[in-house]
Amino acid sequence: MIRANLVGALGAIVLSSACLFMPASARADGDDTALTNLIALVSQRLALAEPVARYKWAHQQPITDTPREQALLADVEKRSARAGVDPAFARAFFQDQIDASKDVQNALFDTWRATRPPEGAPPDLATSLRPQLDKLTQSLIASLARVQTLRTQDDCPTRVARGIDNWKSLTRYDNTRNAALTRALGHVCESGGVGATG
Repeated sequence: MIRANLVGALGAIVLSSACLFMPASARADGDDTALTNLIALVSQRLALAEPVARYKWAHQQPITDTPREQALLADVEKRSARAGVDPAFARAFFQDQIDASKDVQNALFDTWRATRPPEGAPPDLATSLRPQLDKLTQSLIASLARVQTLRTQDDCPTRVARGIDNWKSLTRYDNTRNAALTRALGHVCESGGVGATG
């Protein structure tokens, strides 16, 4: 069931990938193409939480890896500065990605402990999953550059919430991941949070 939902979501990401490199930006005029692309990338990164969790479960590794997380955040700050993205914004955004992924992984571990462990060999973390995560990091930094103008808009939280709803409708998103997706987008807006305002 989880794999079927992930396949559906990733299929929709492929359909929208043609837009990922458009020079569009999220503007006050309501053009949310860049925001939709960001949500697609965040969703794709979250989809990798399941195979990462399977690897950690199979190799009895903890979900939290503080040294690696801190190294990623330091690298993100440097790369975002070169890309014209506010490093503090990028760091907060990627901290949200880490936390949301760990939320999914912890939920999966709880399920596997209560029911039965996952079957089959997981993909290799070093040779398969981390290269995918690294590519997504670069794409996400580029995507953050295109949504910077949206961040200060009064209606930013509303537009992010609407973008999430549209994405879930488009992809038949796994509703068990709603909280993680919302958390992953919690610092897109300068005011913080996702949802209707005023």
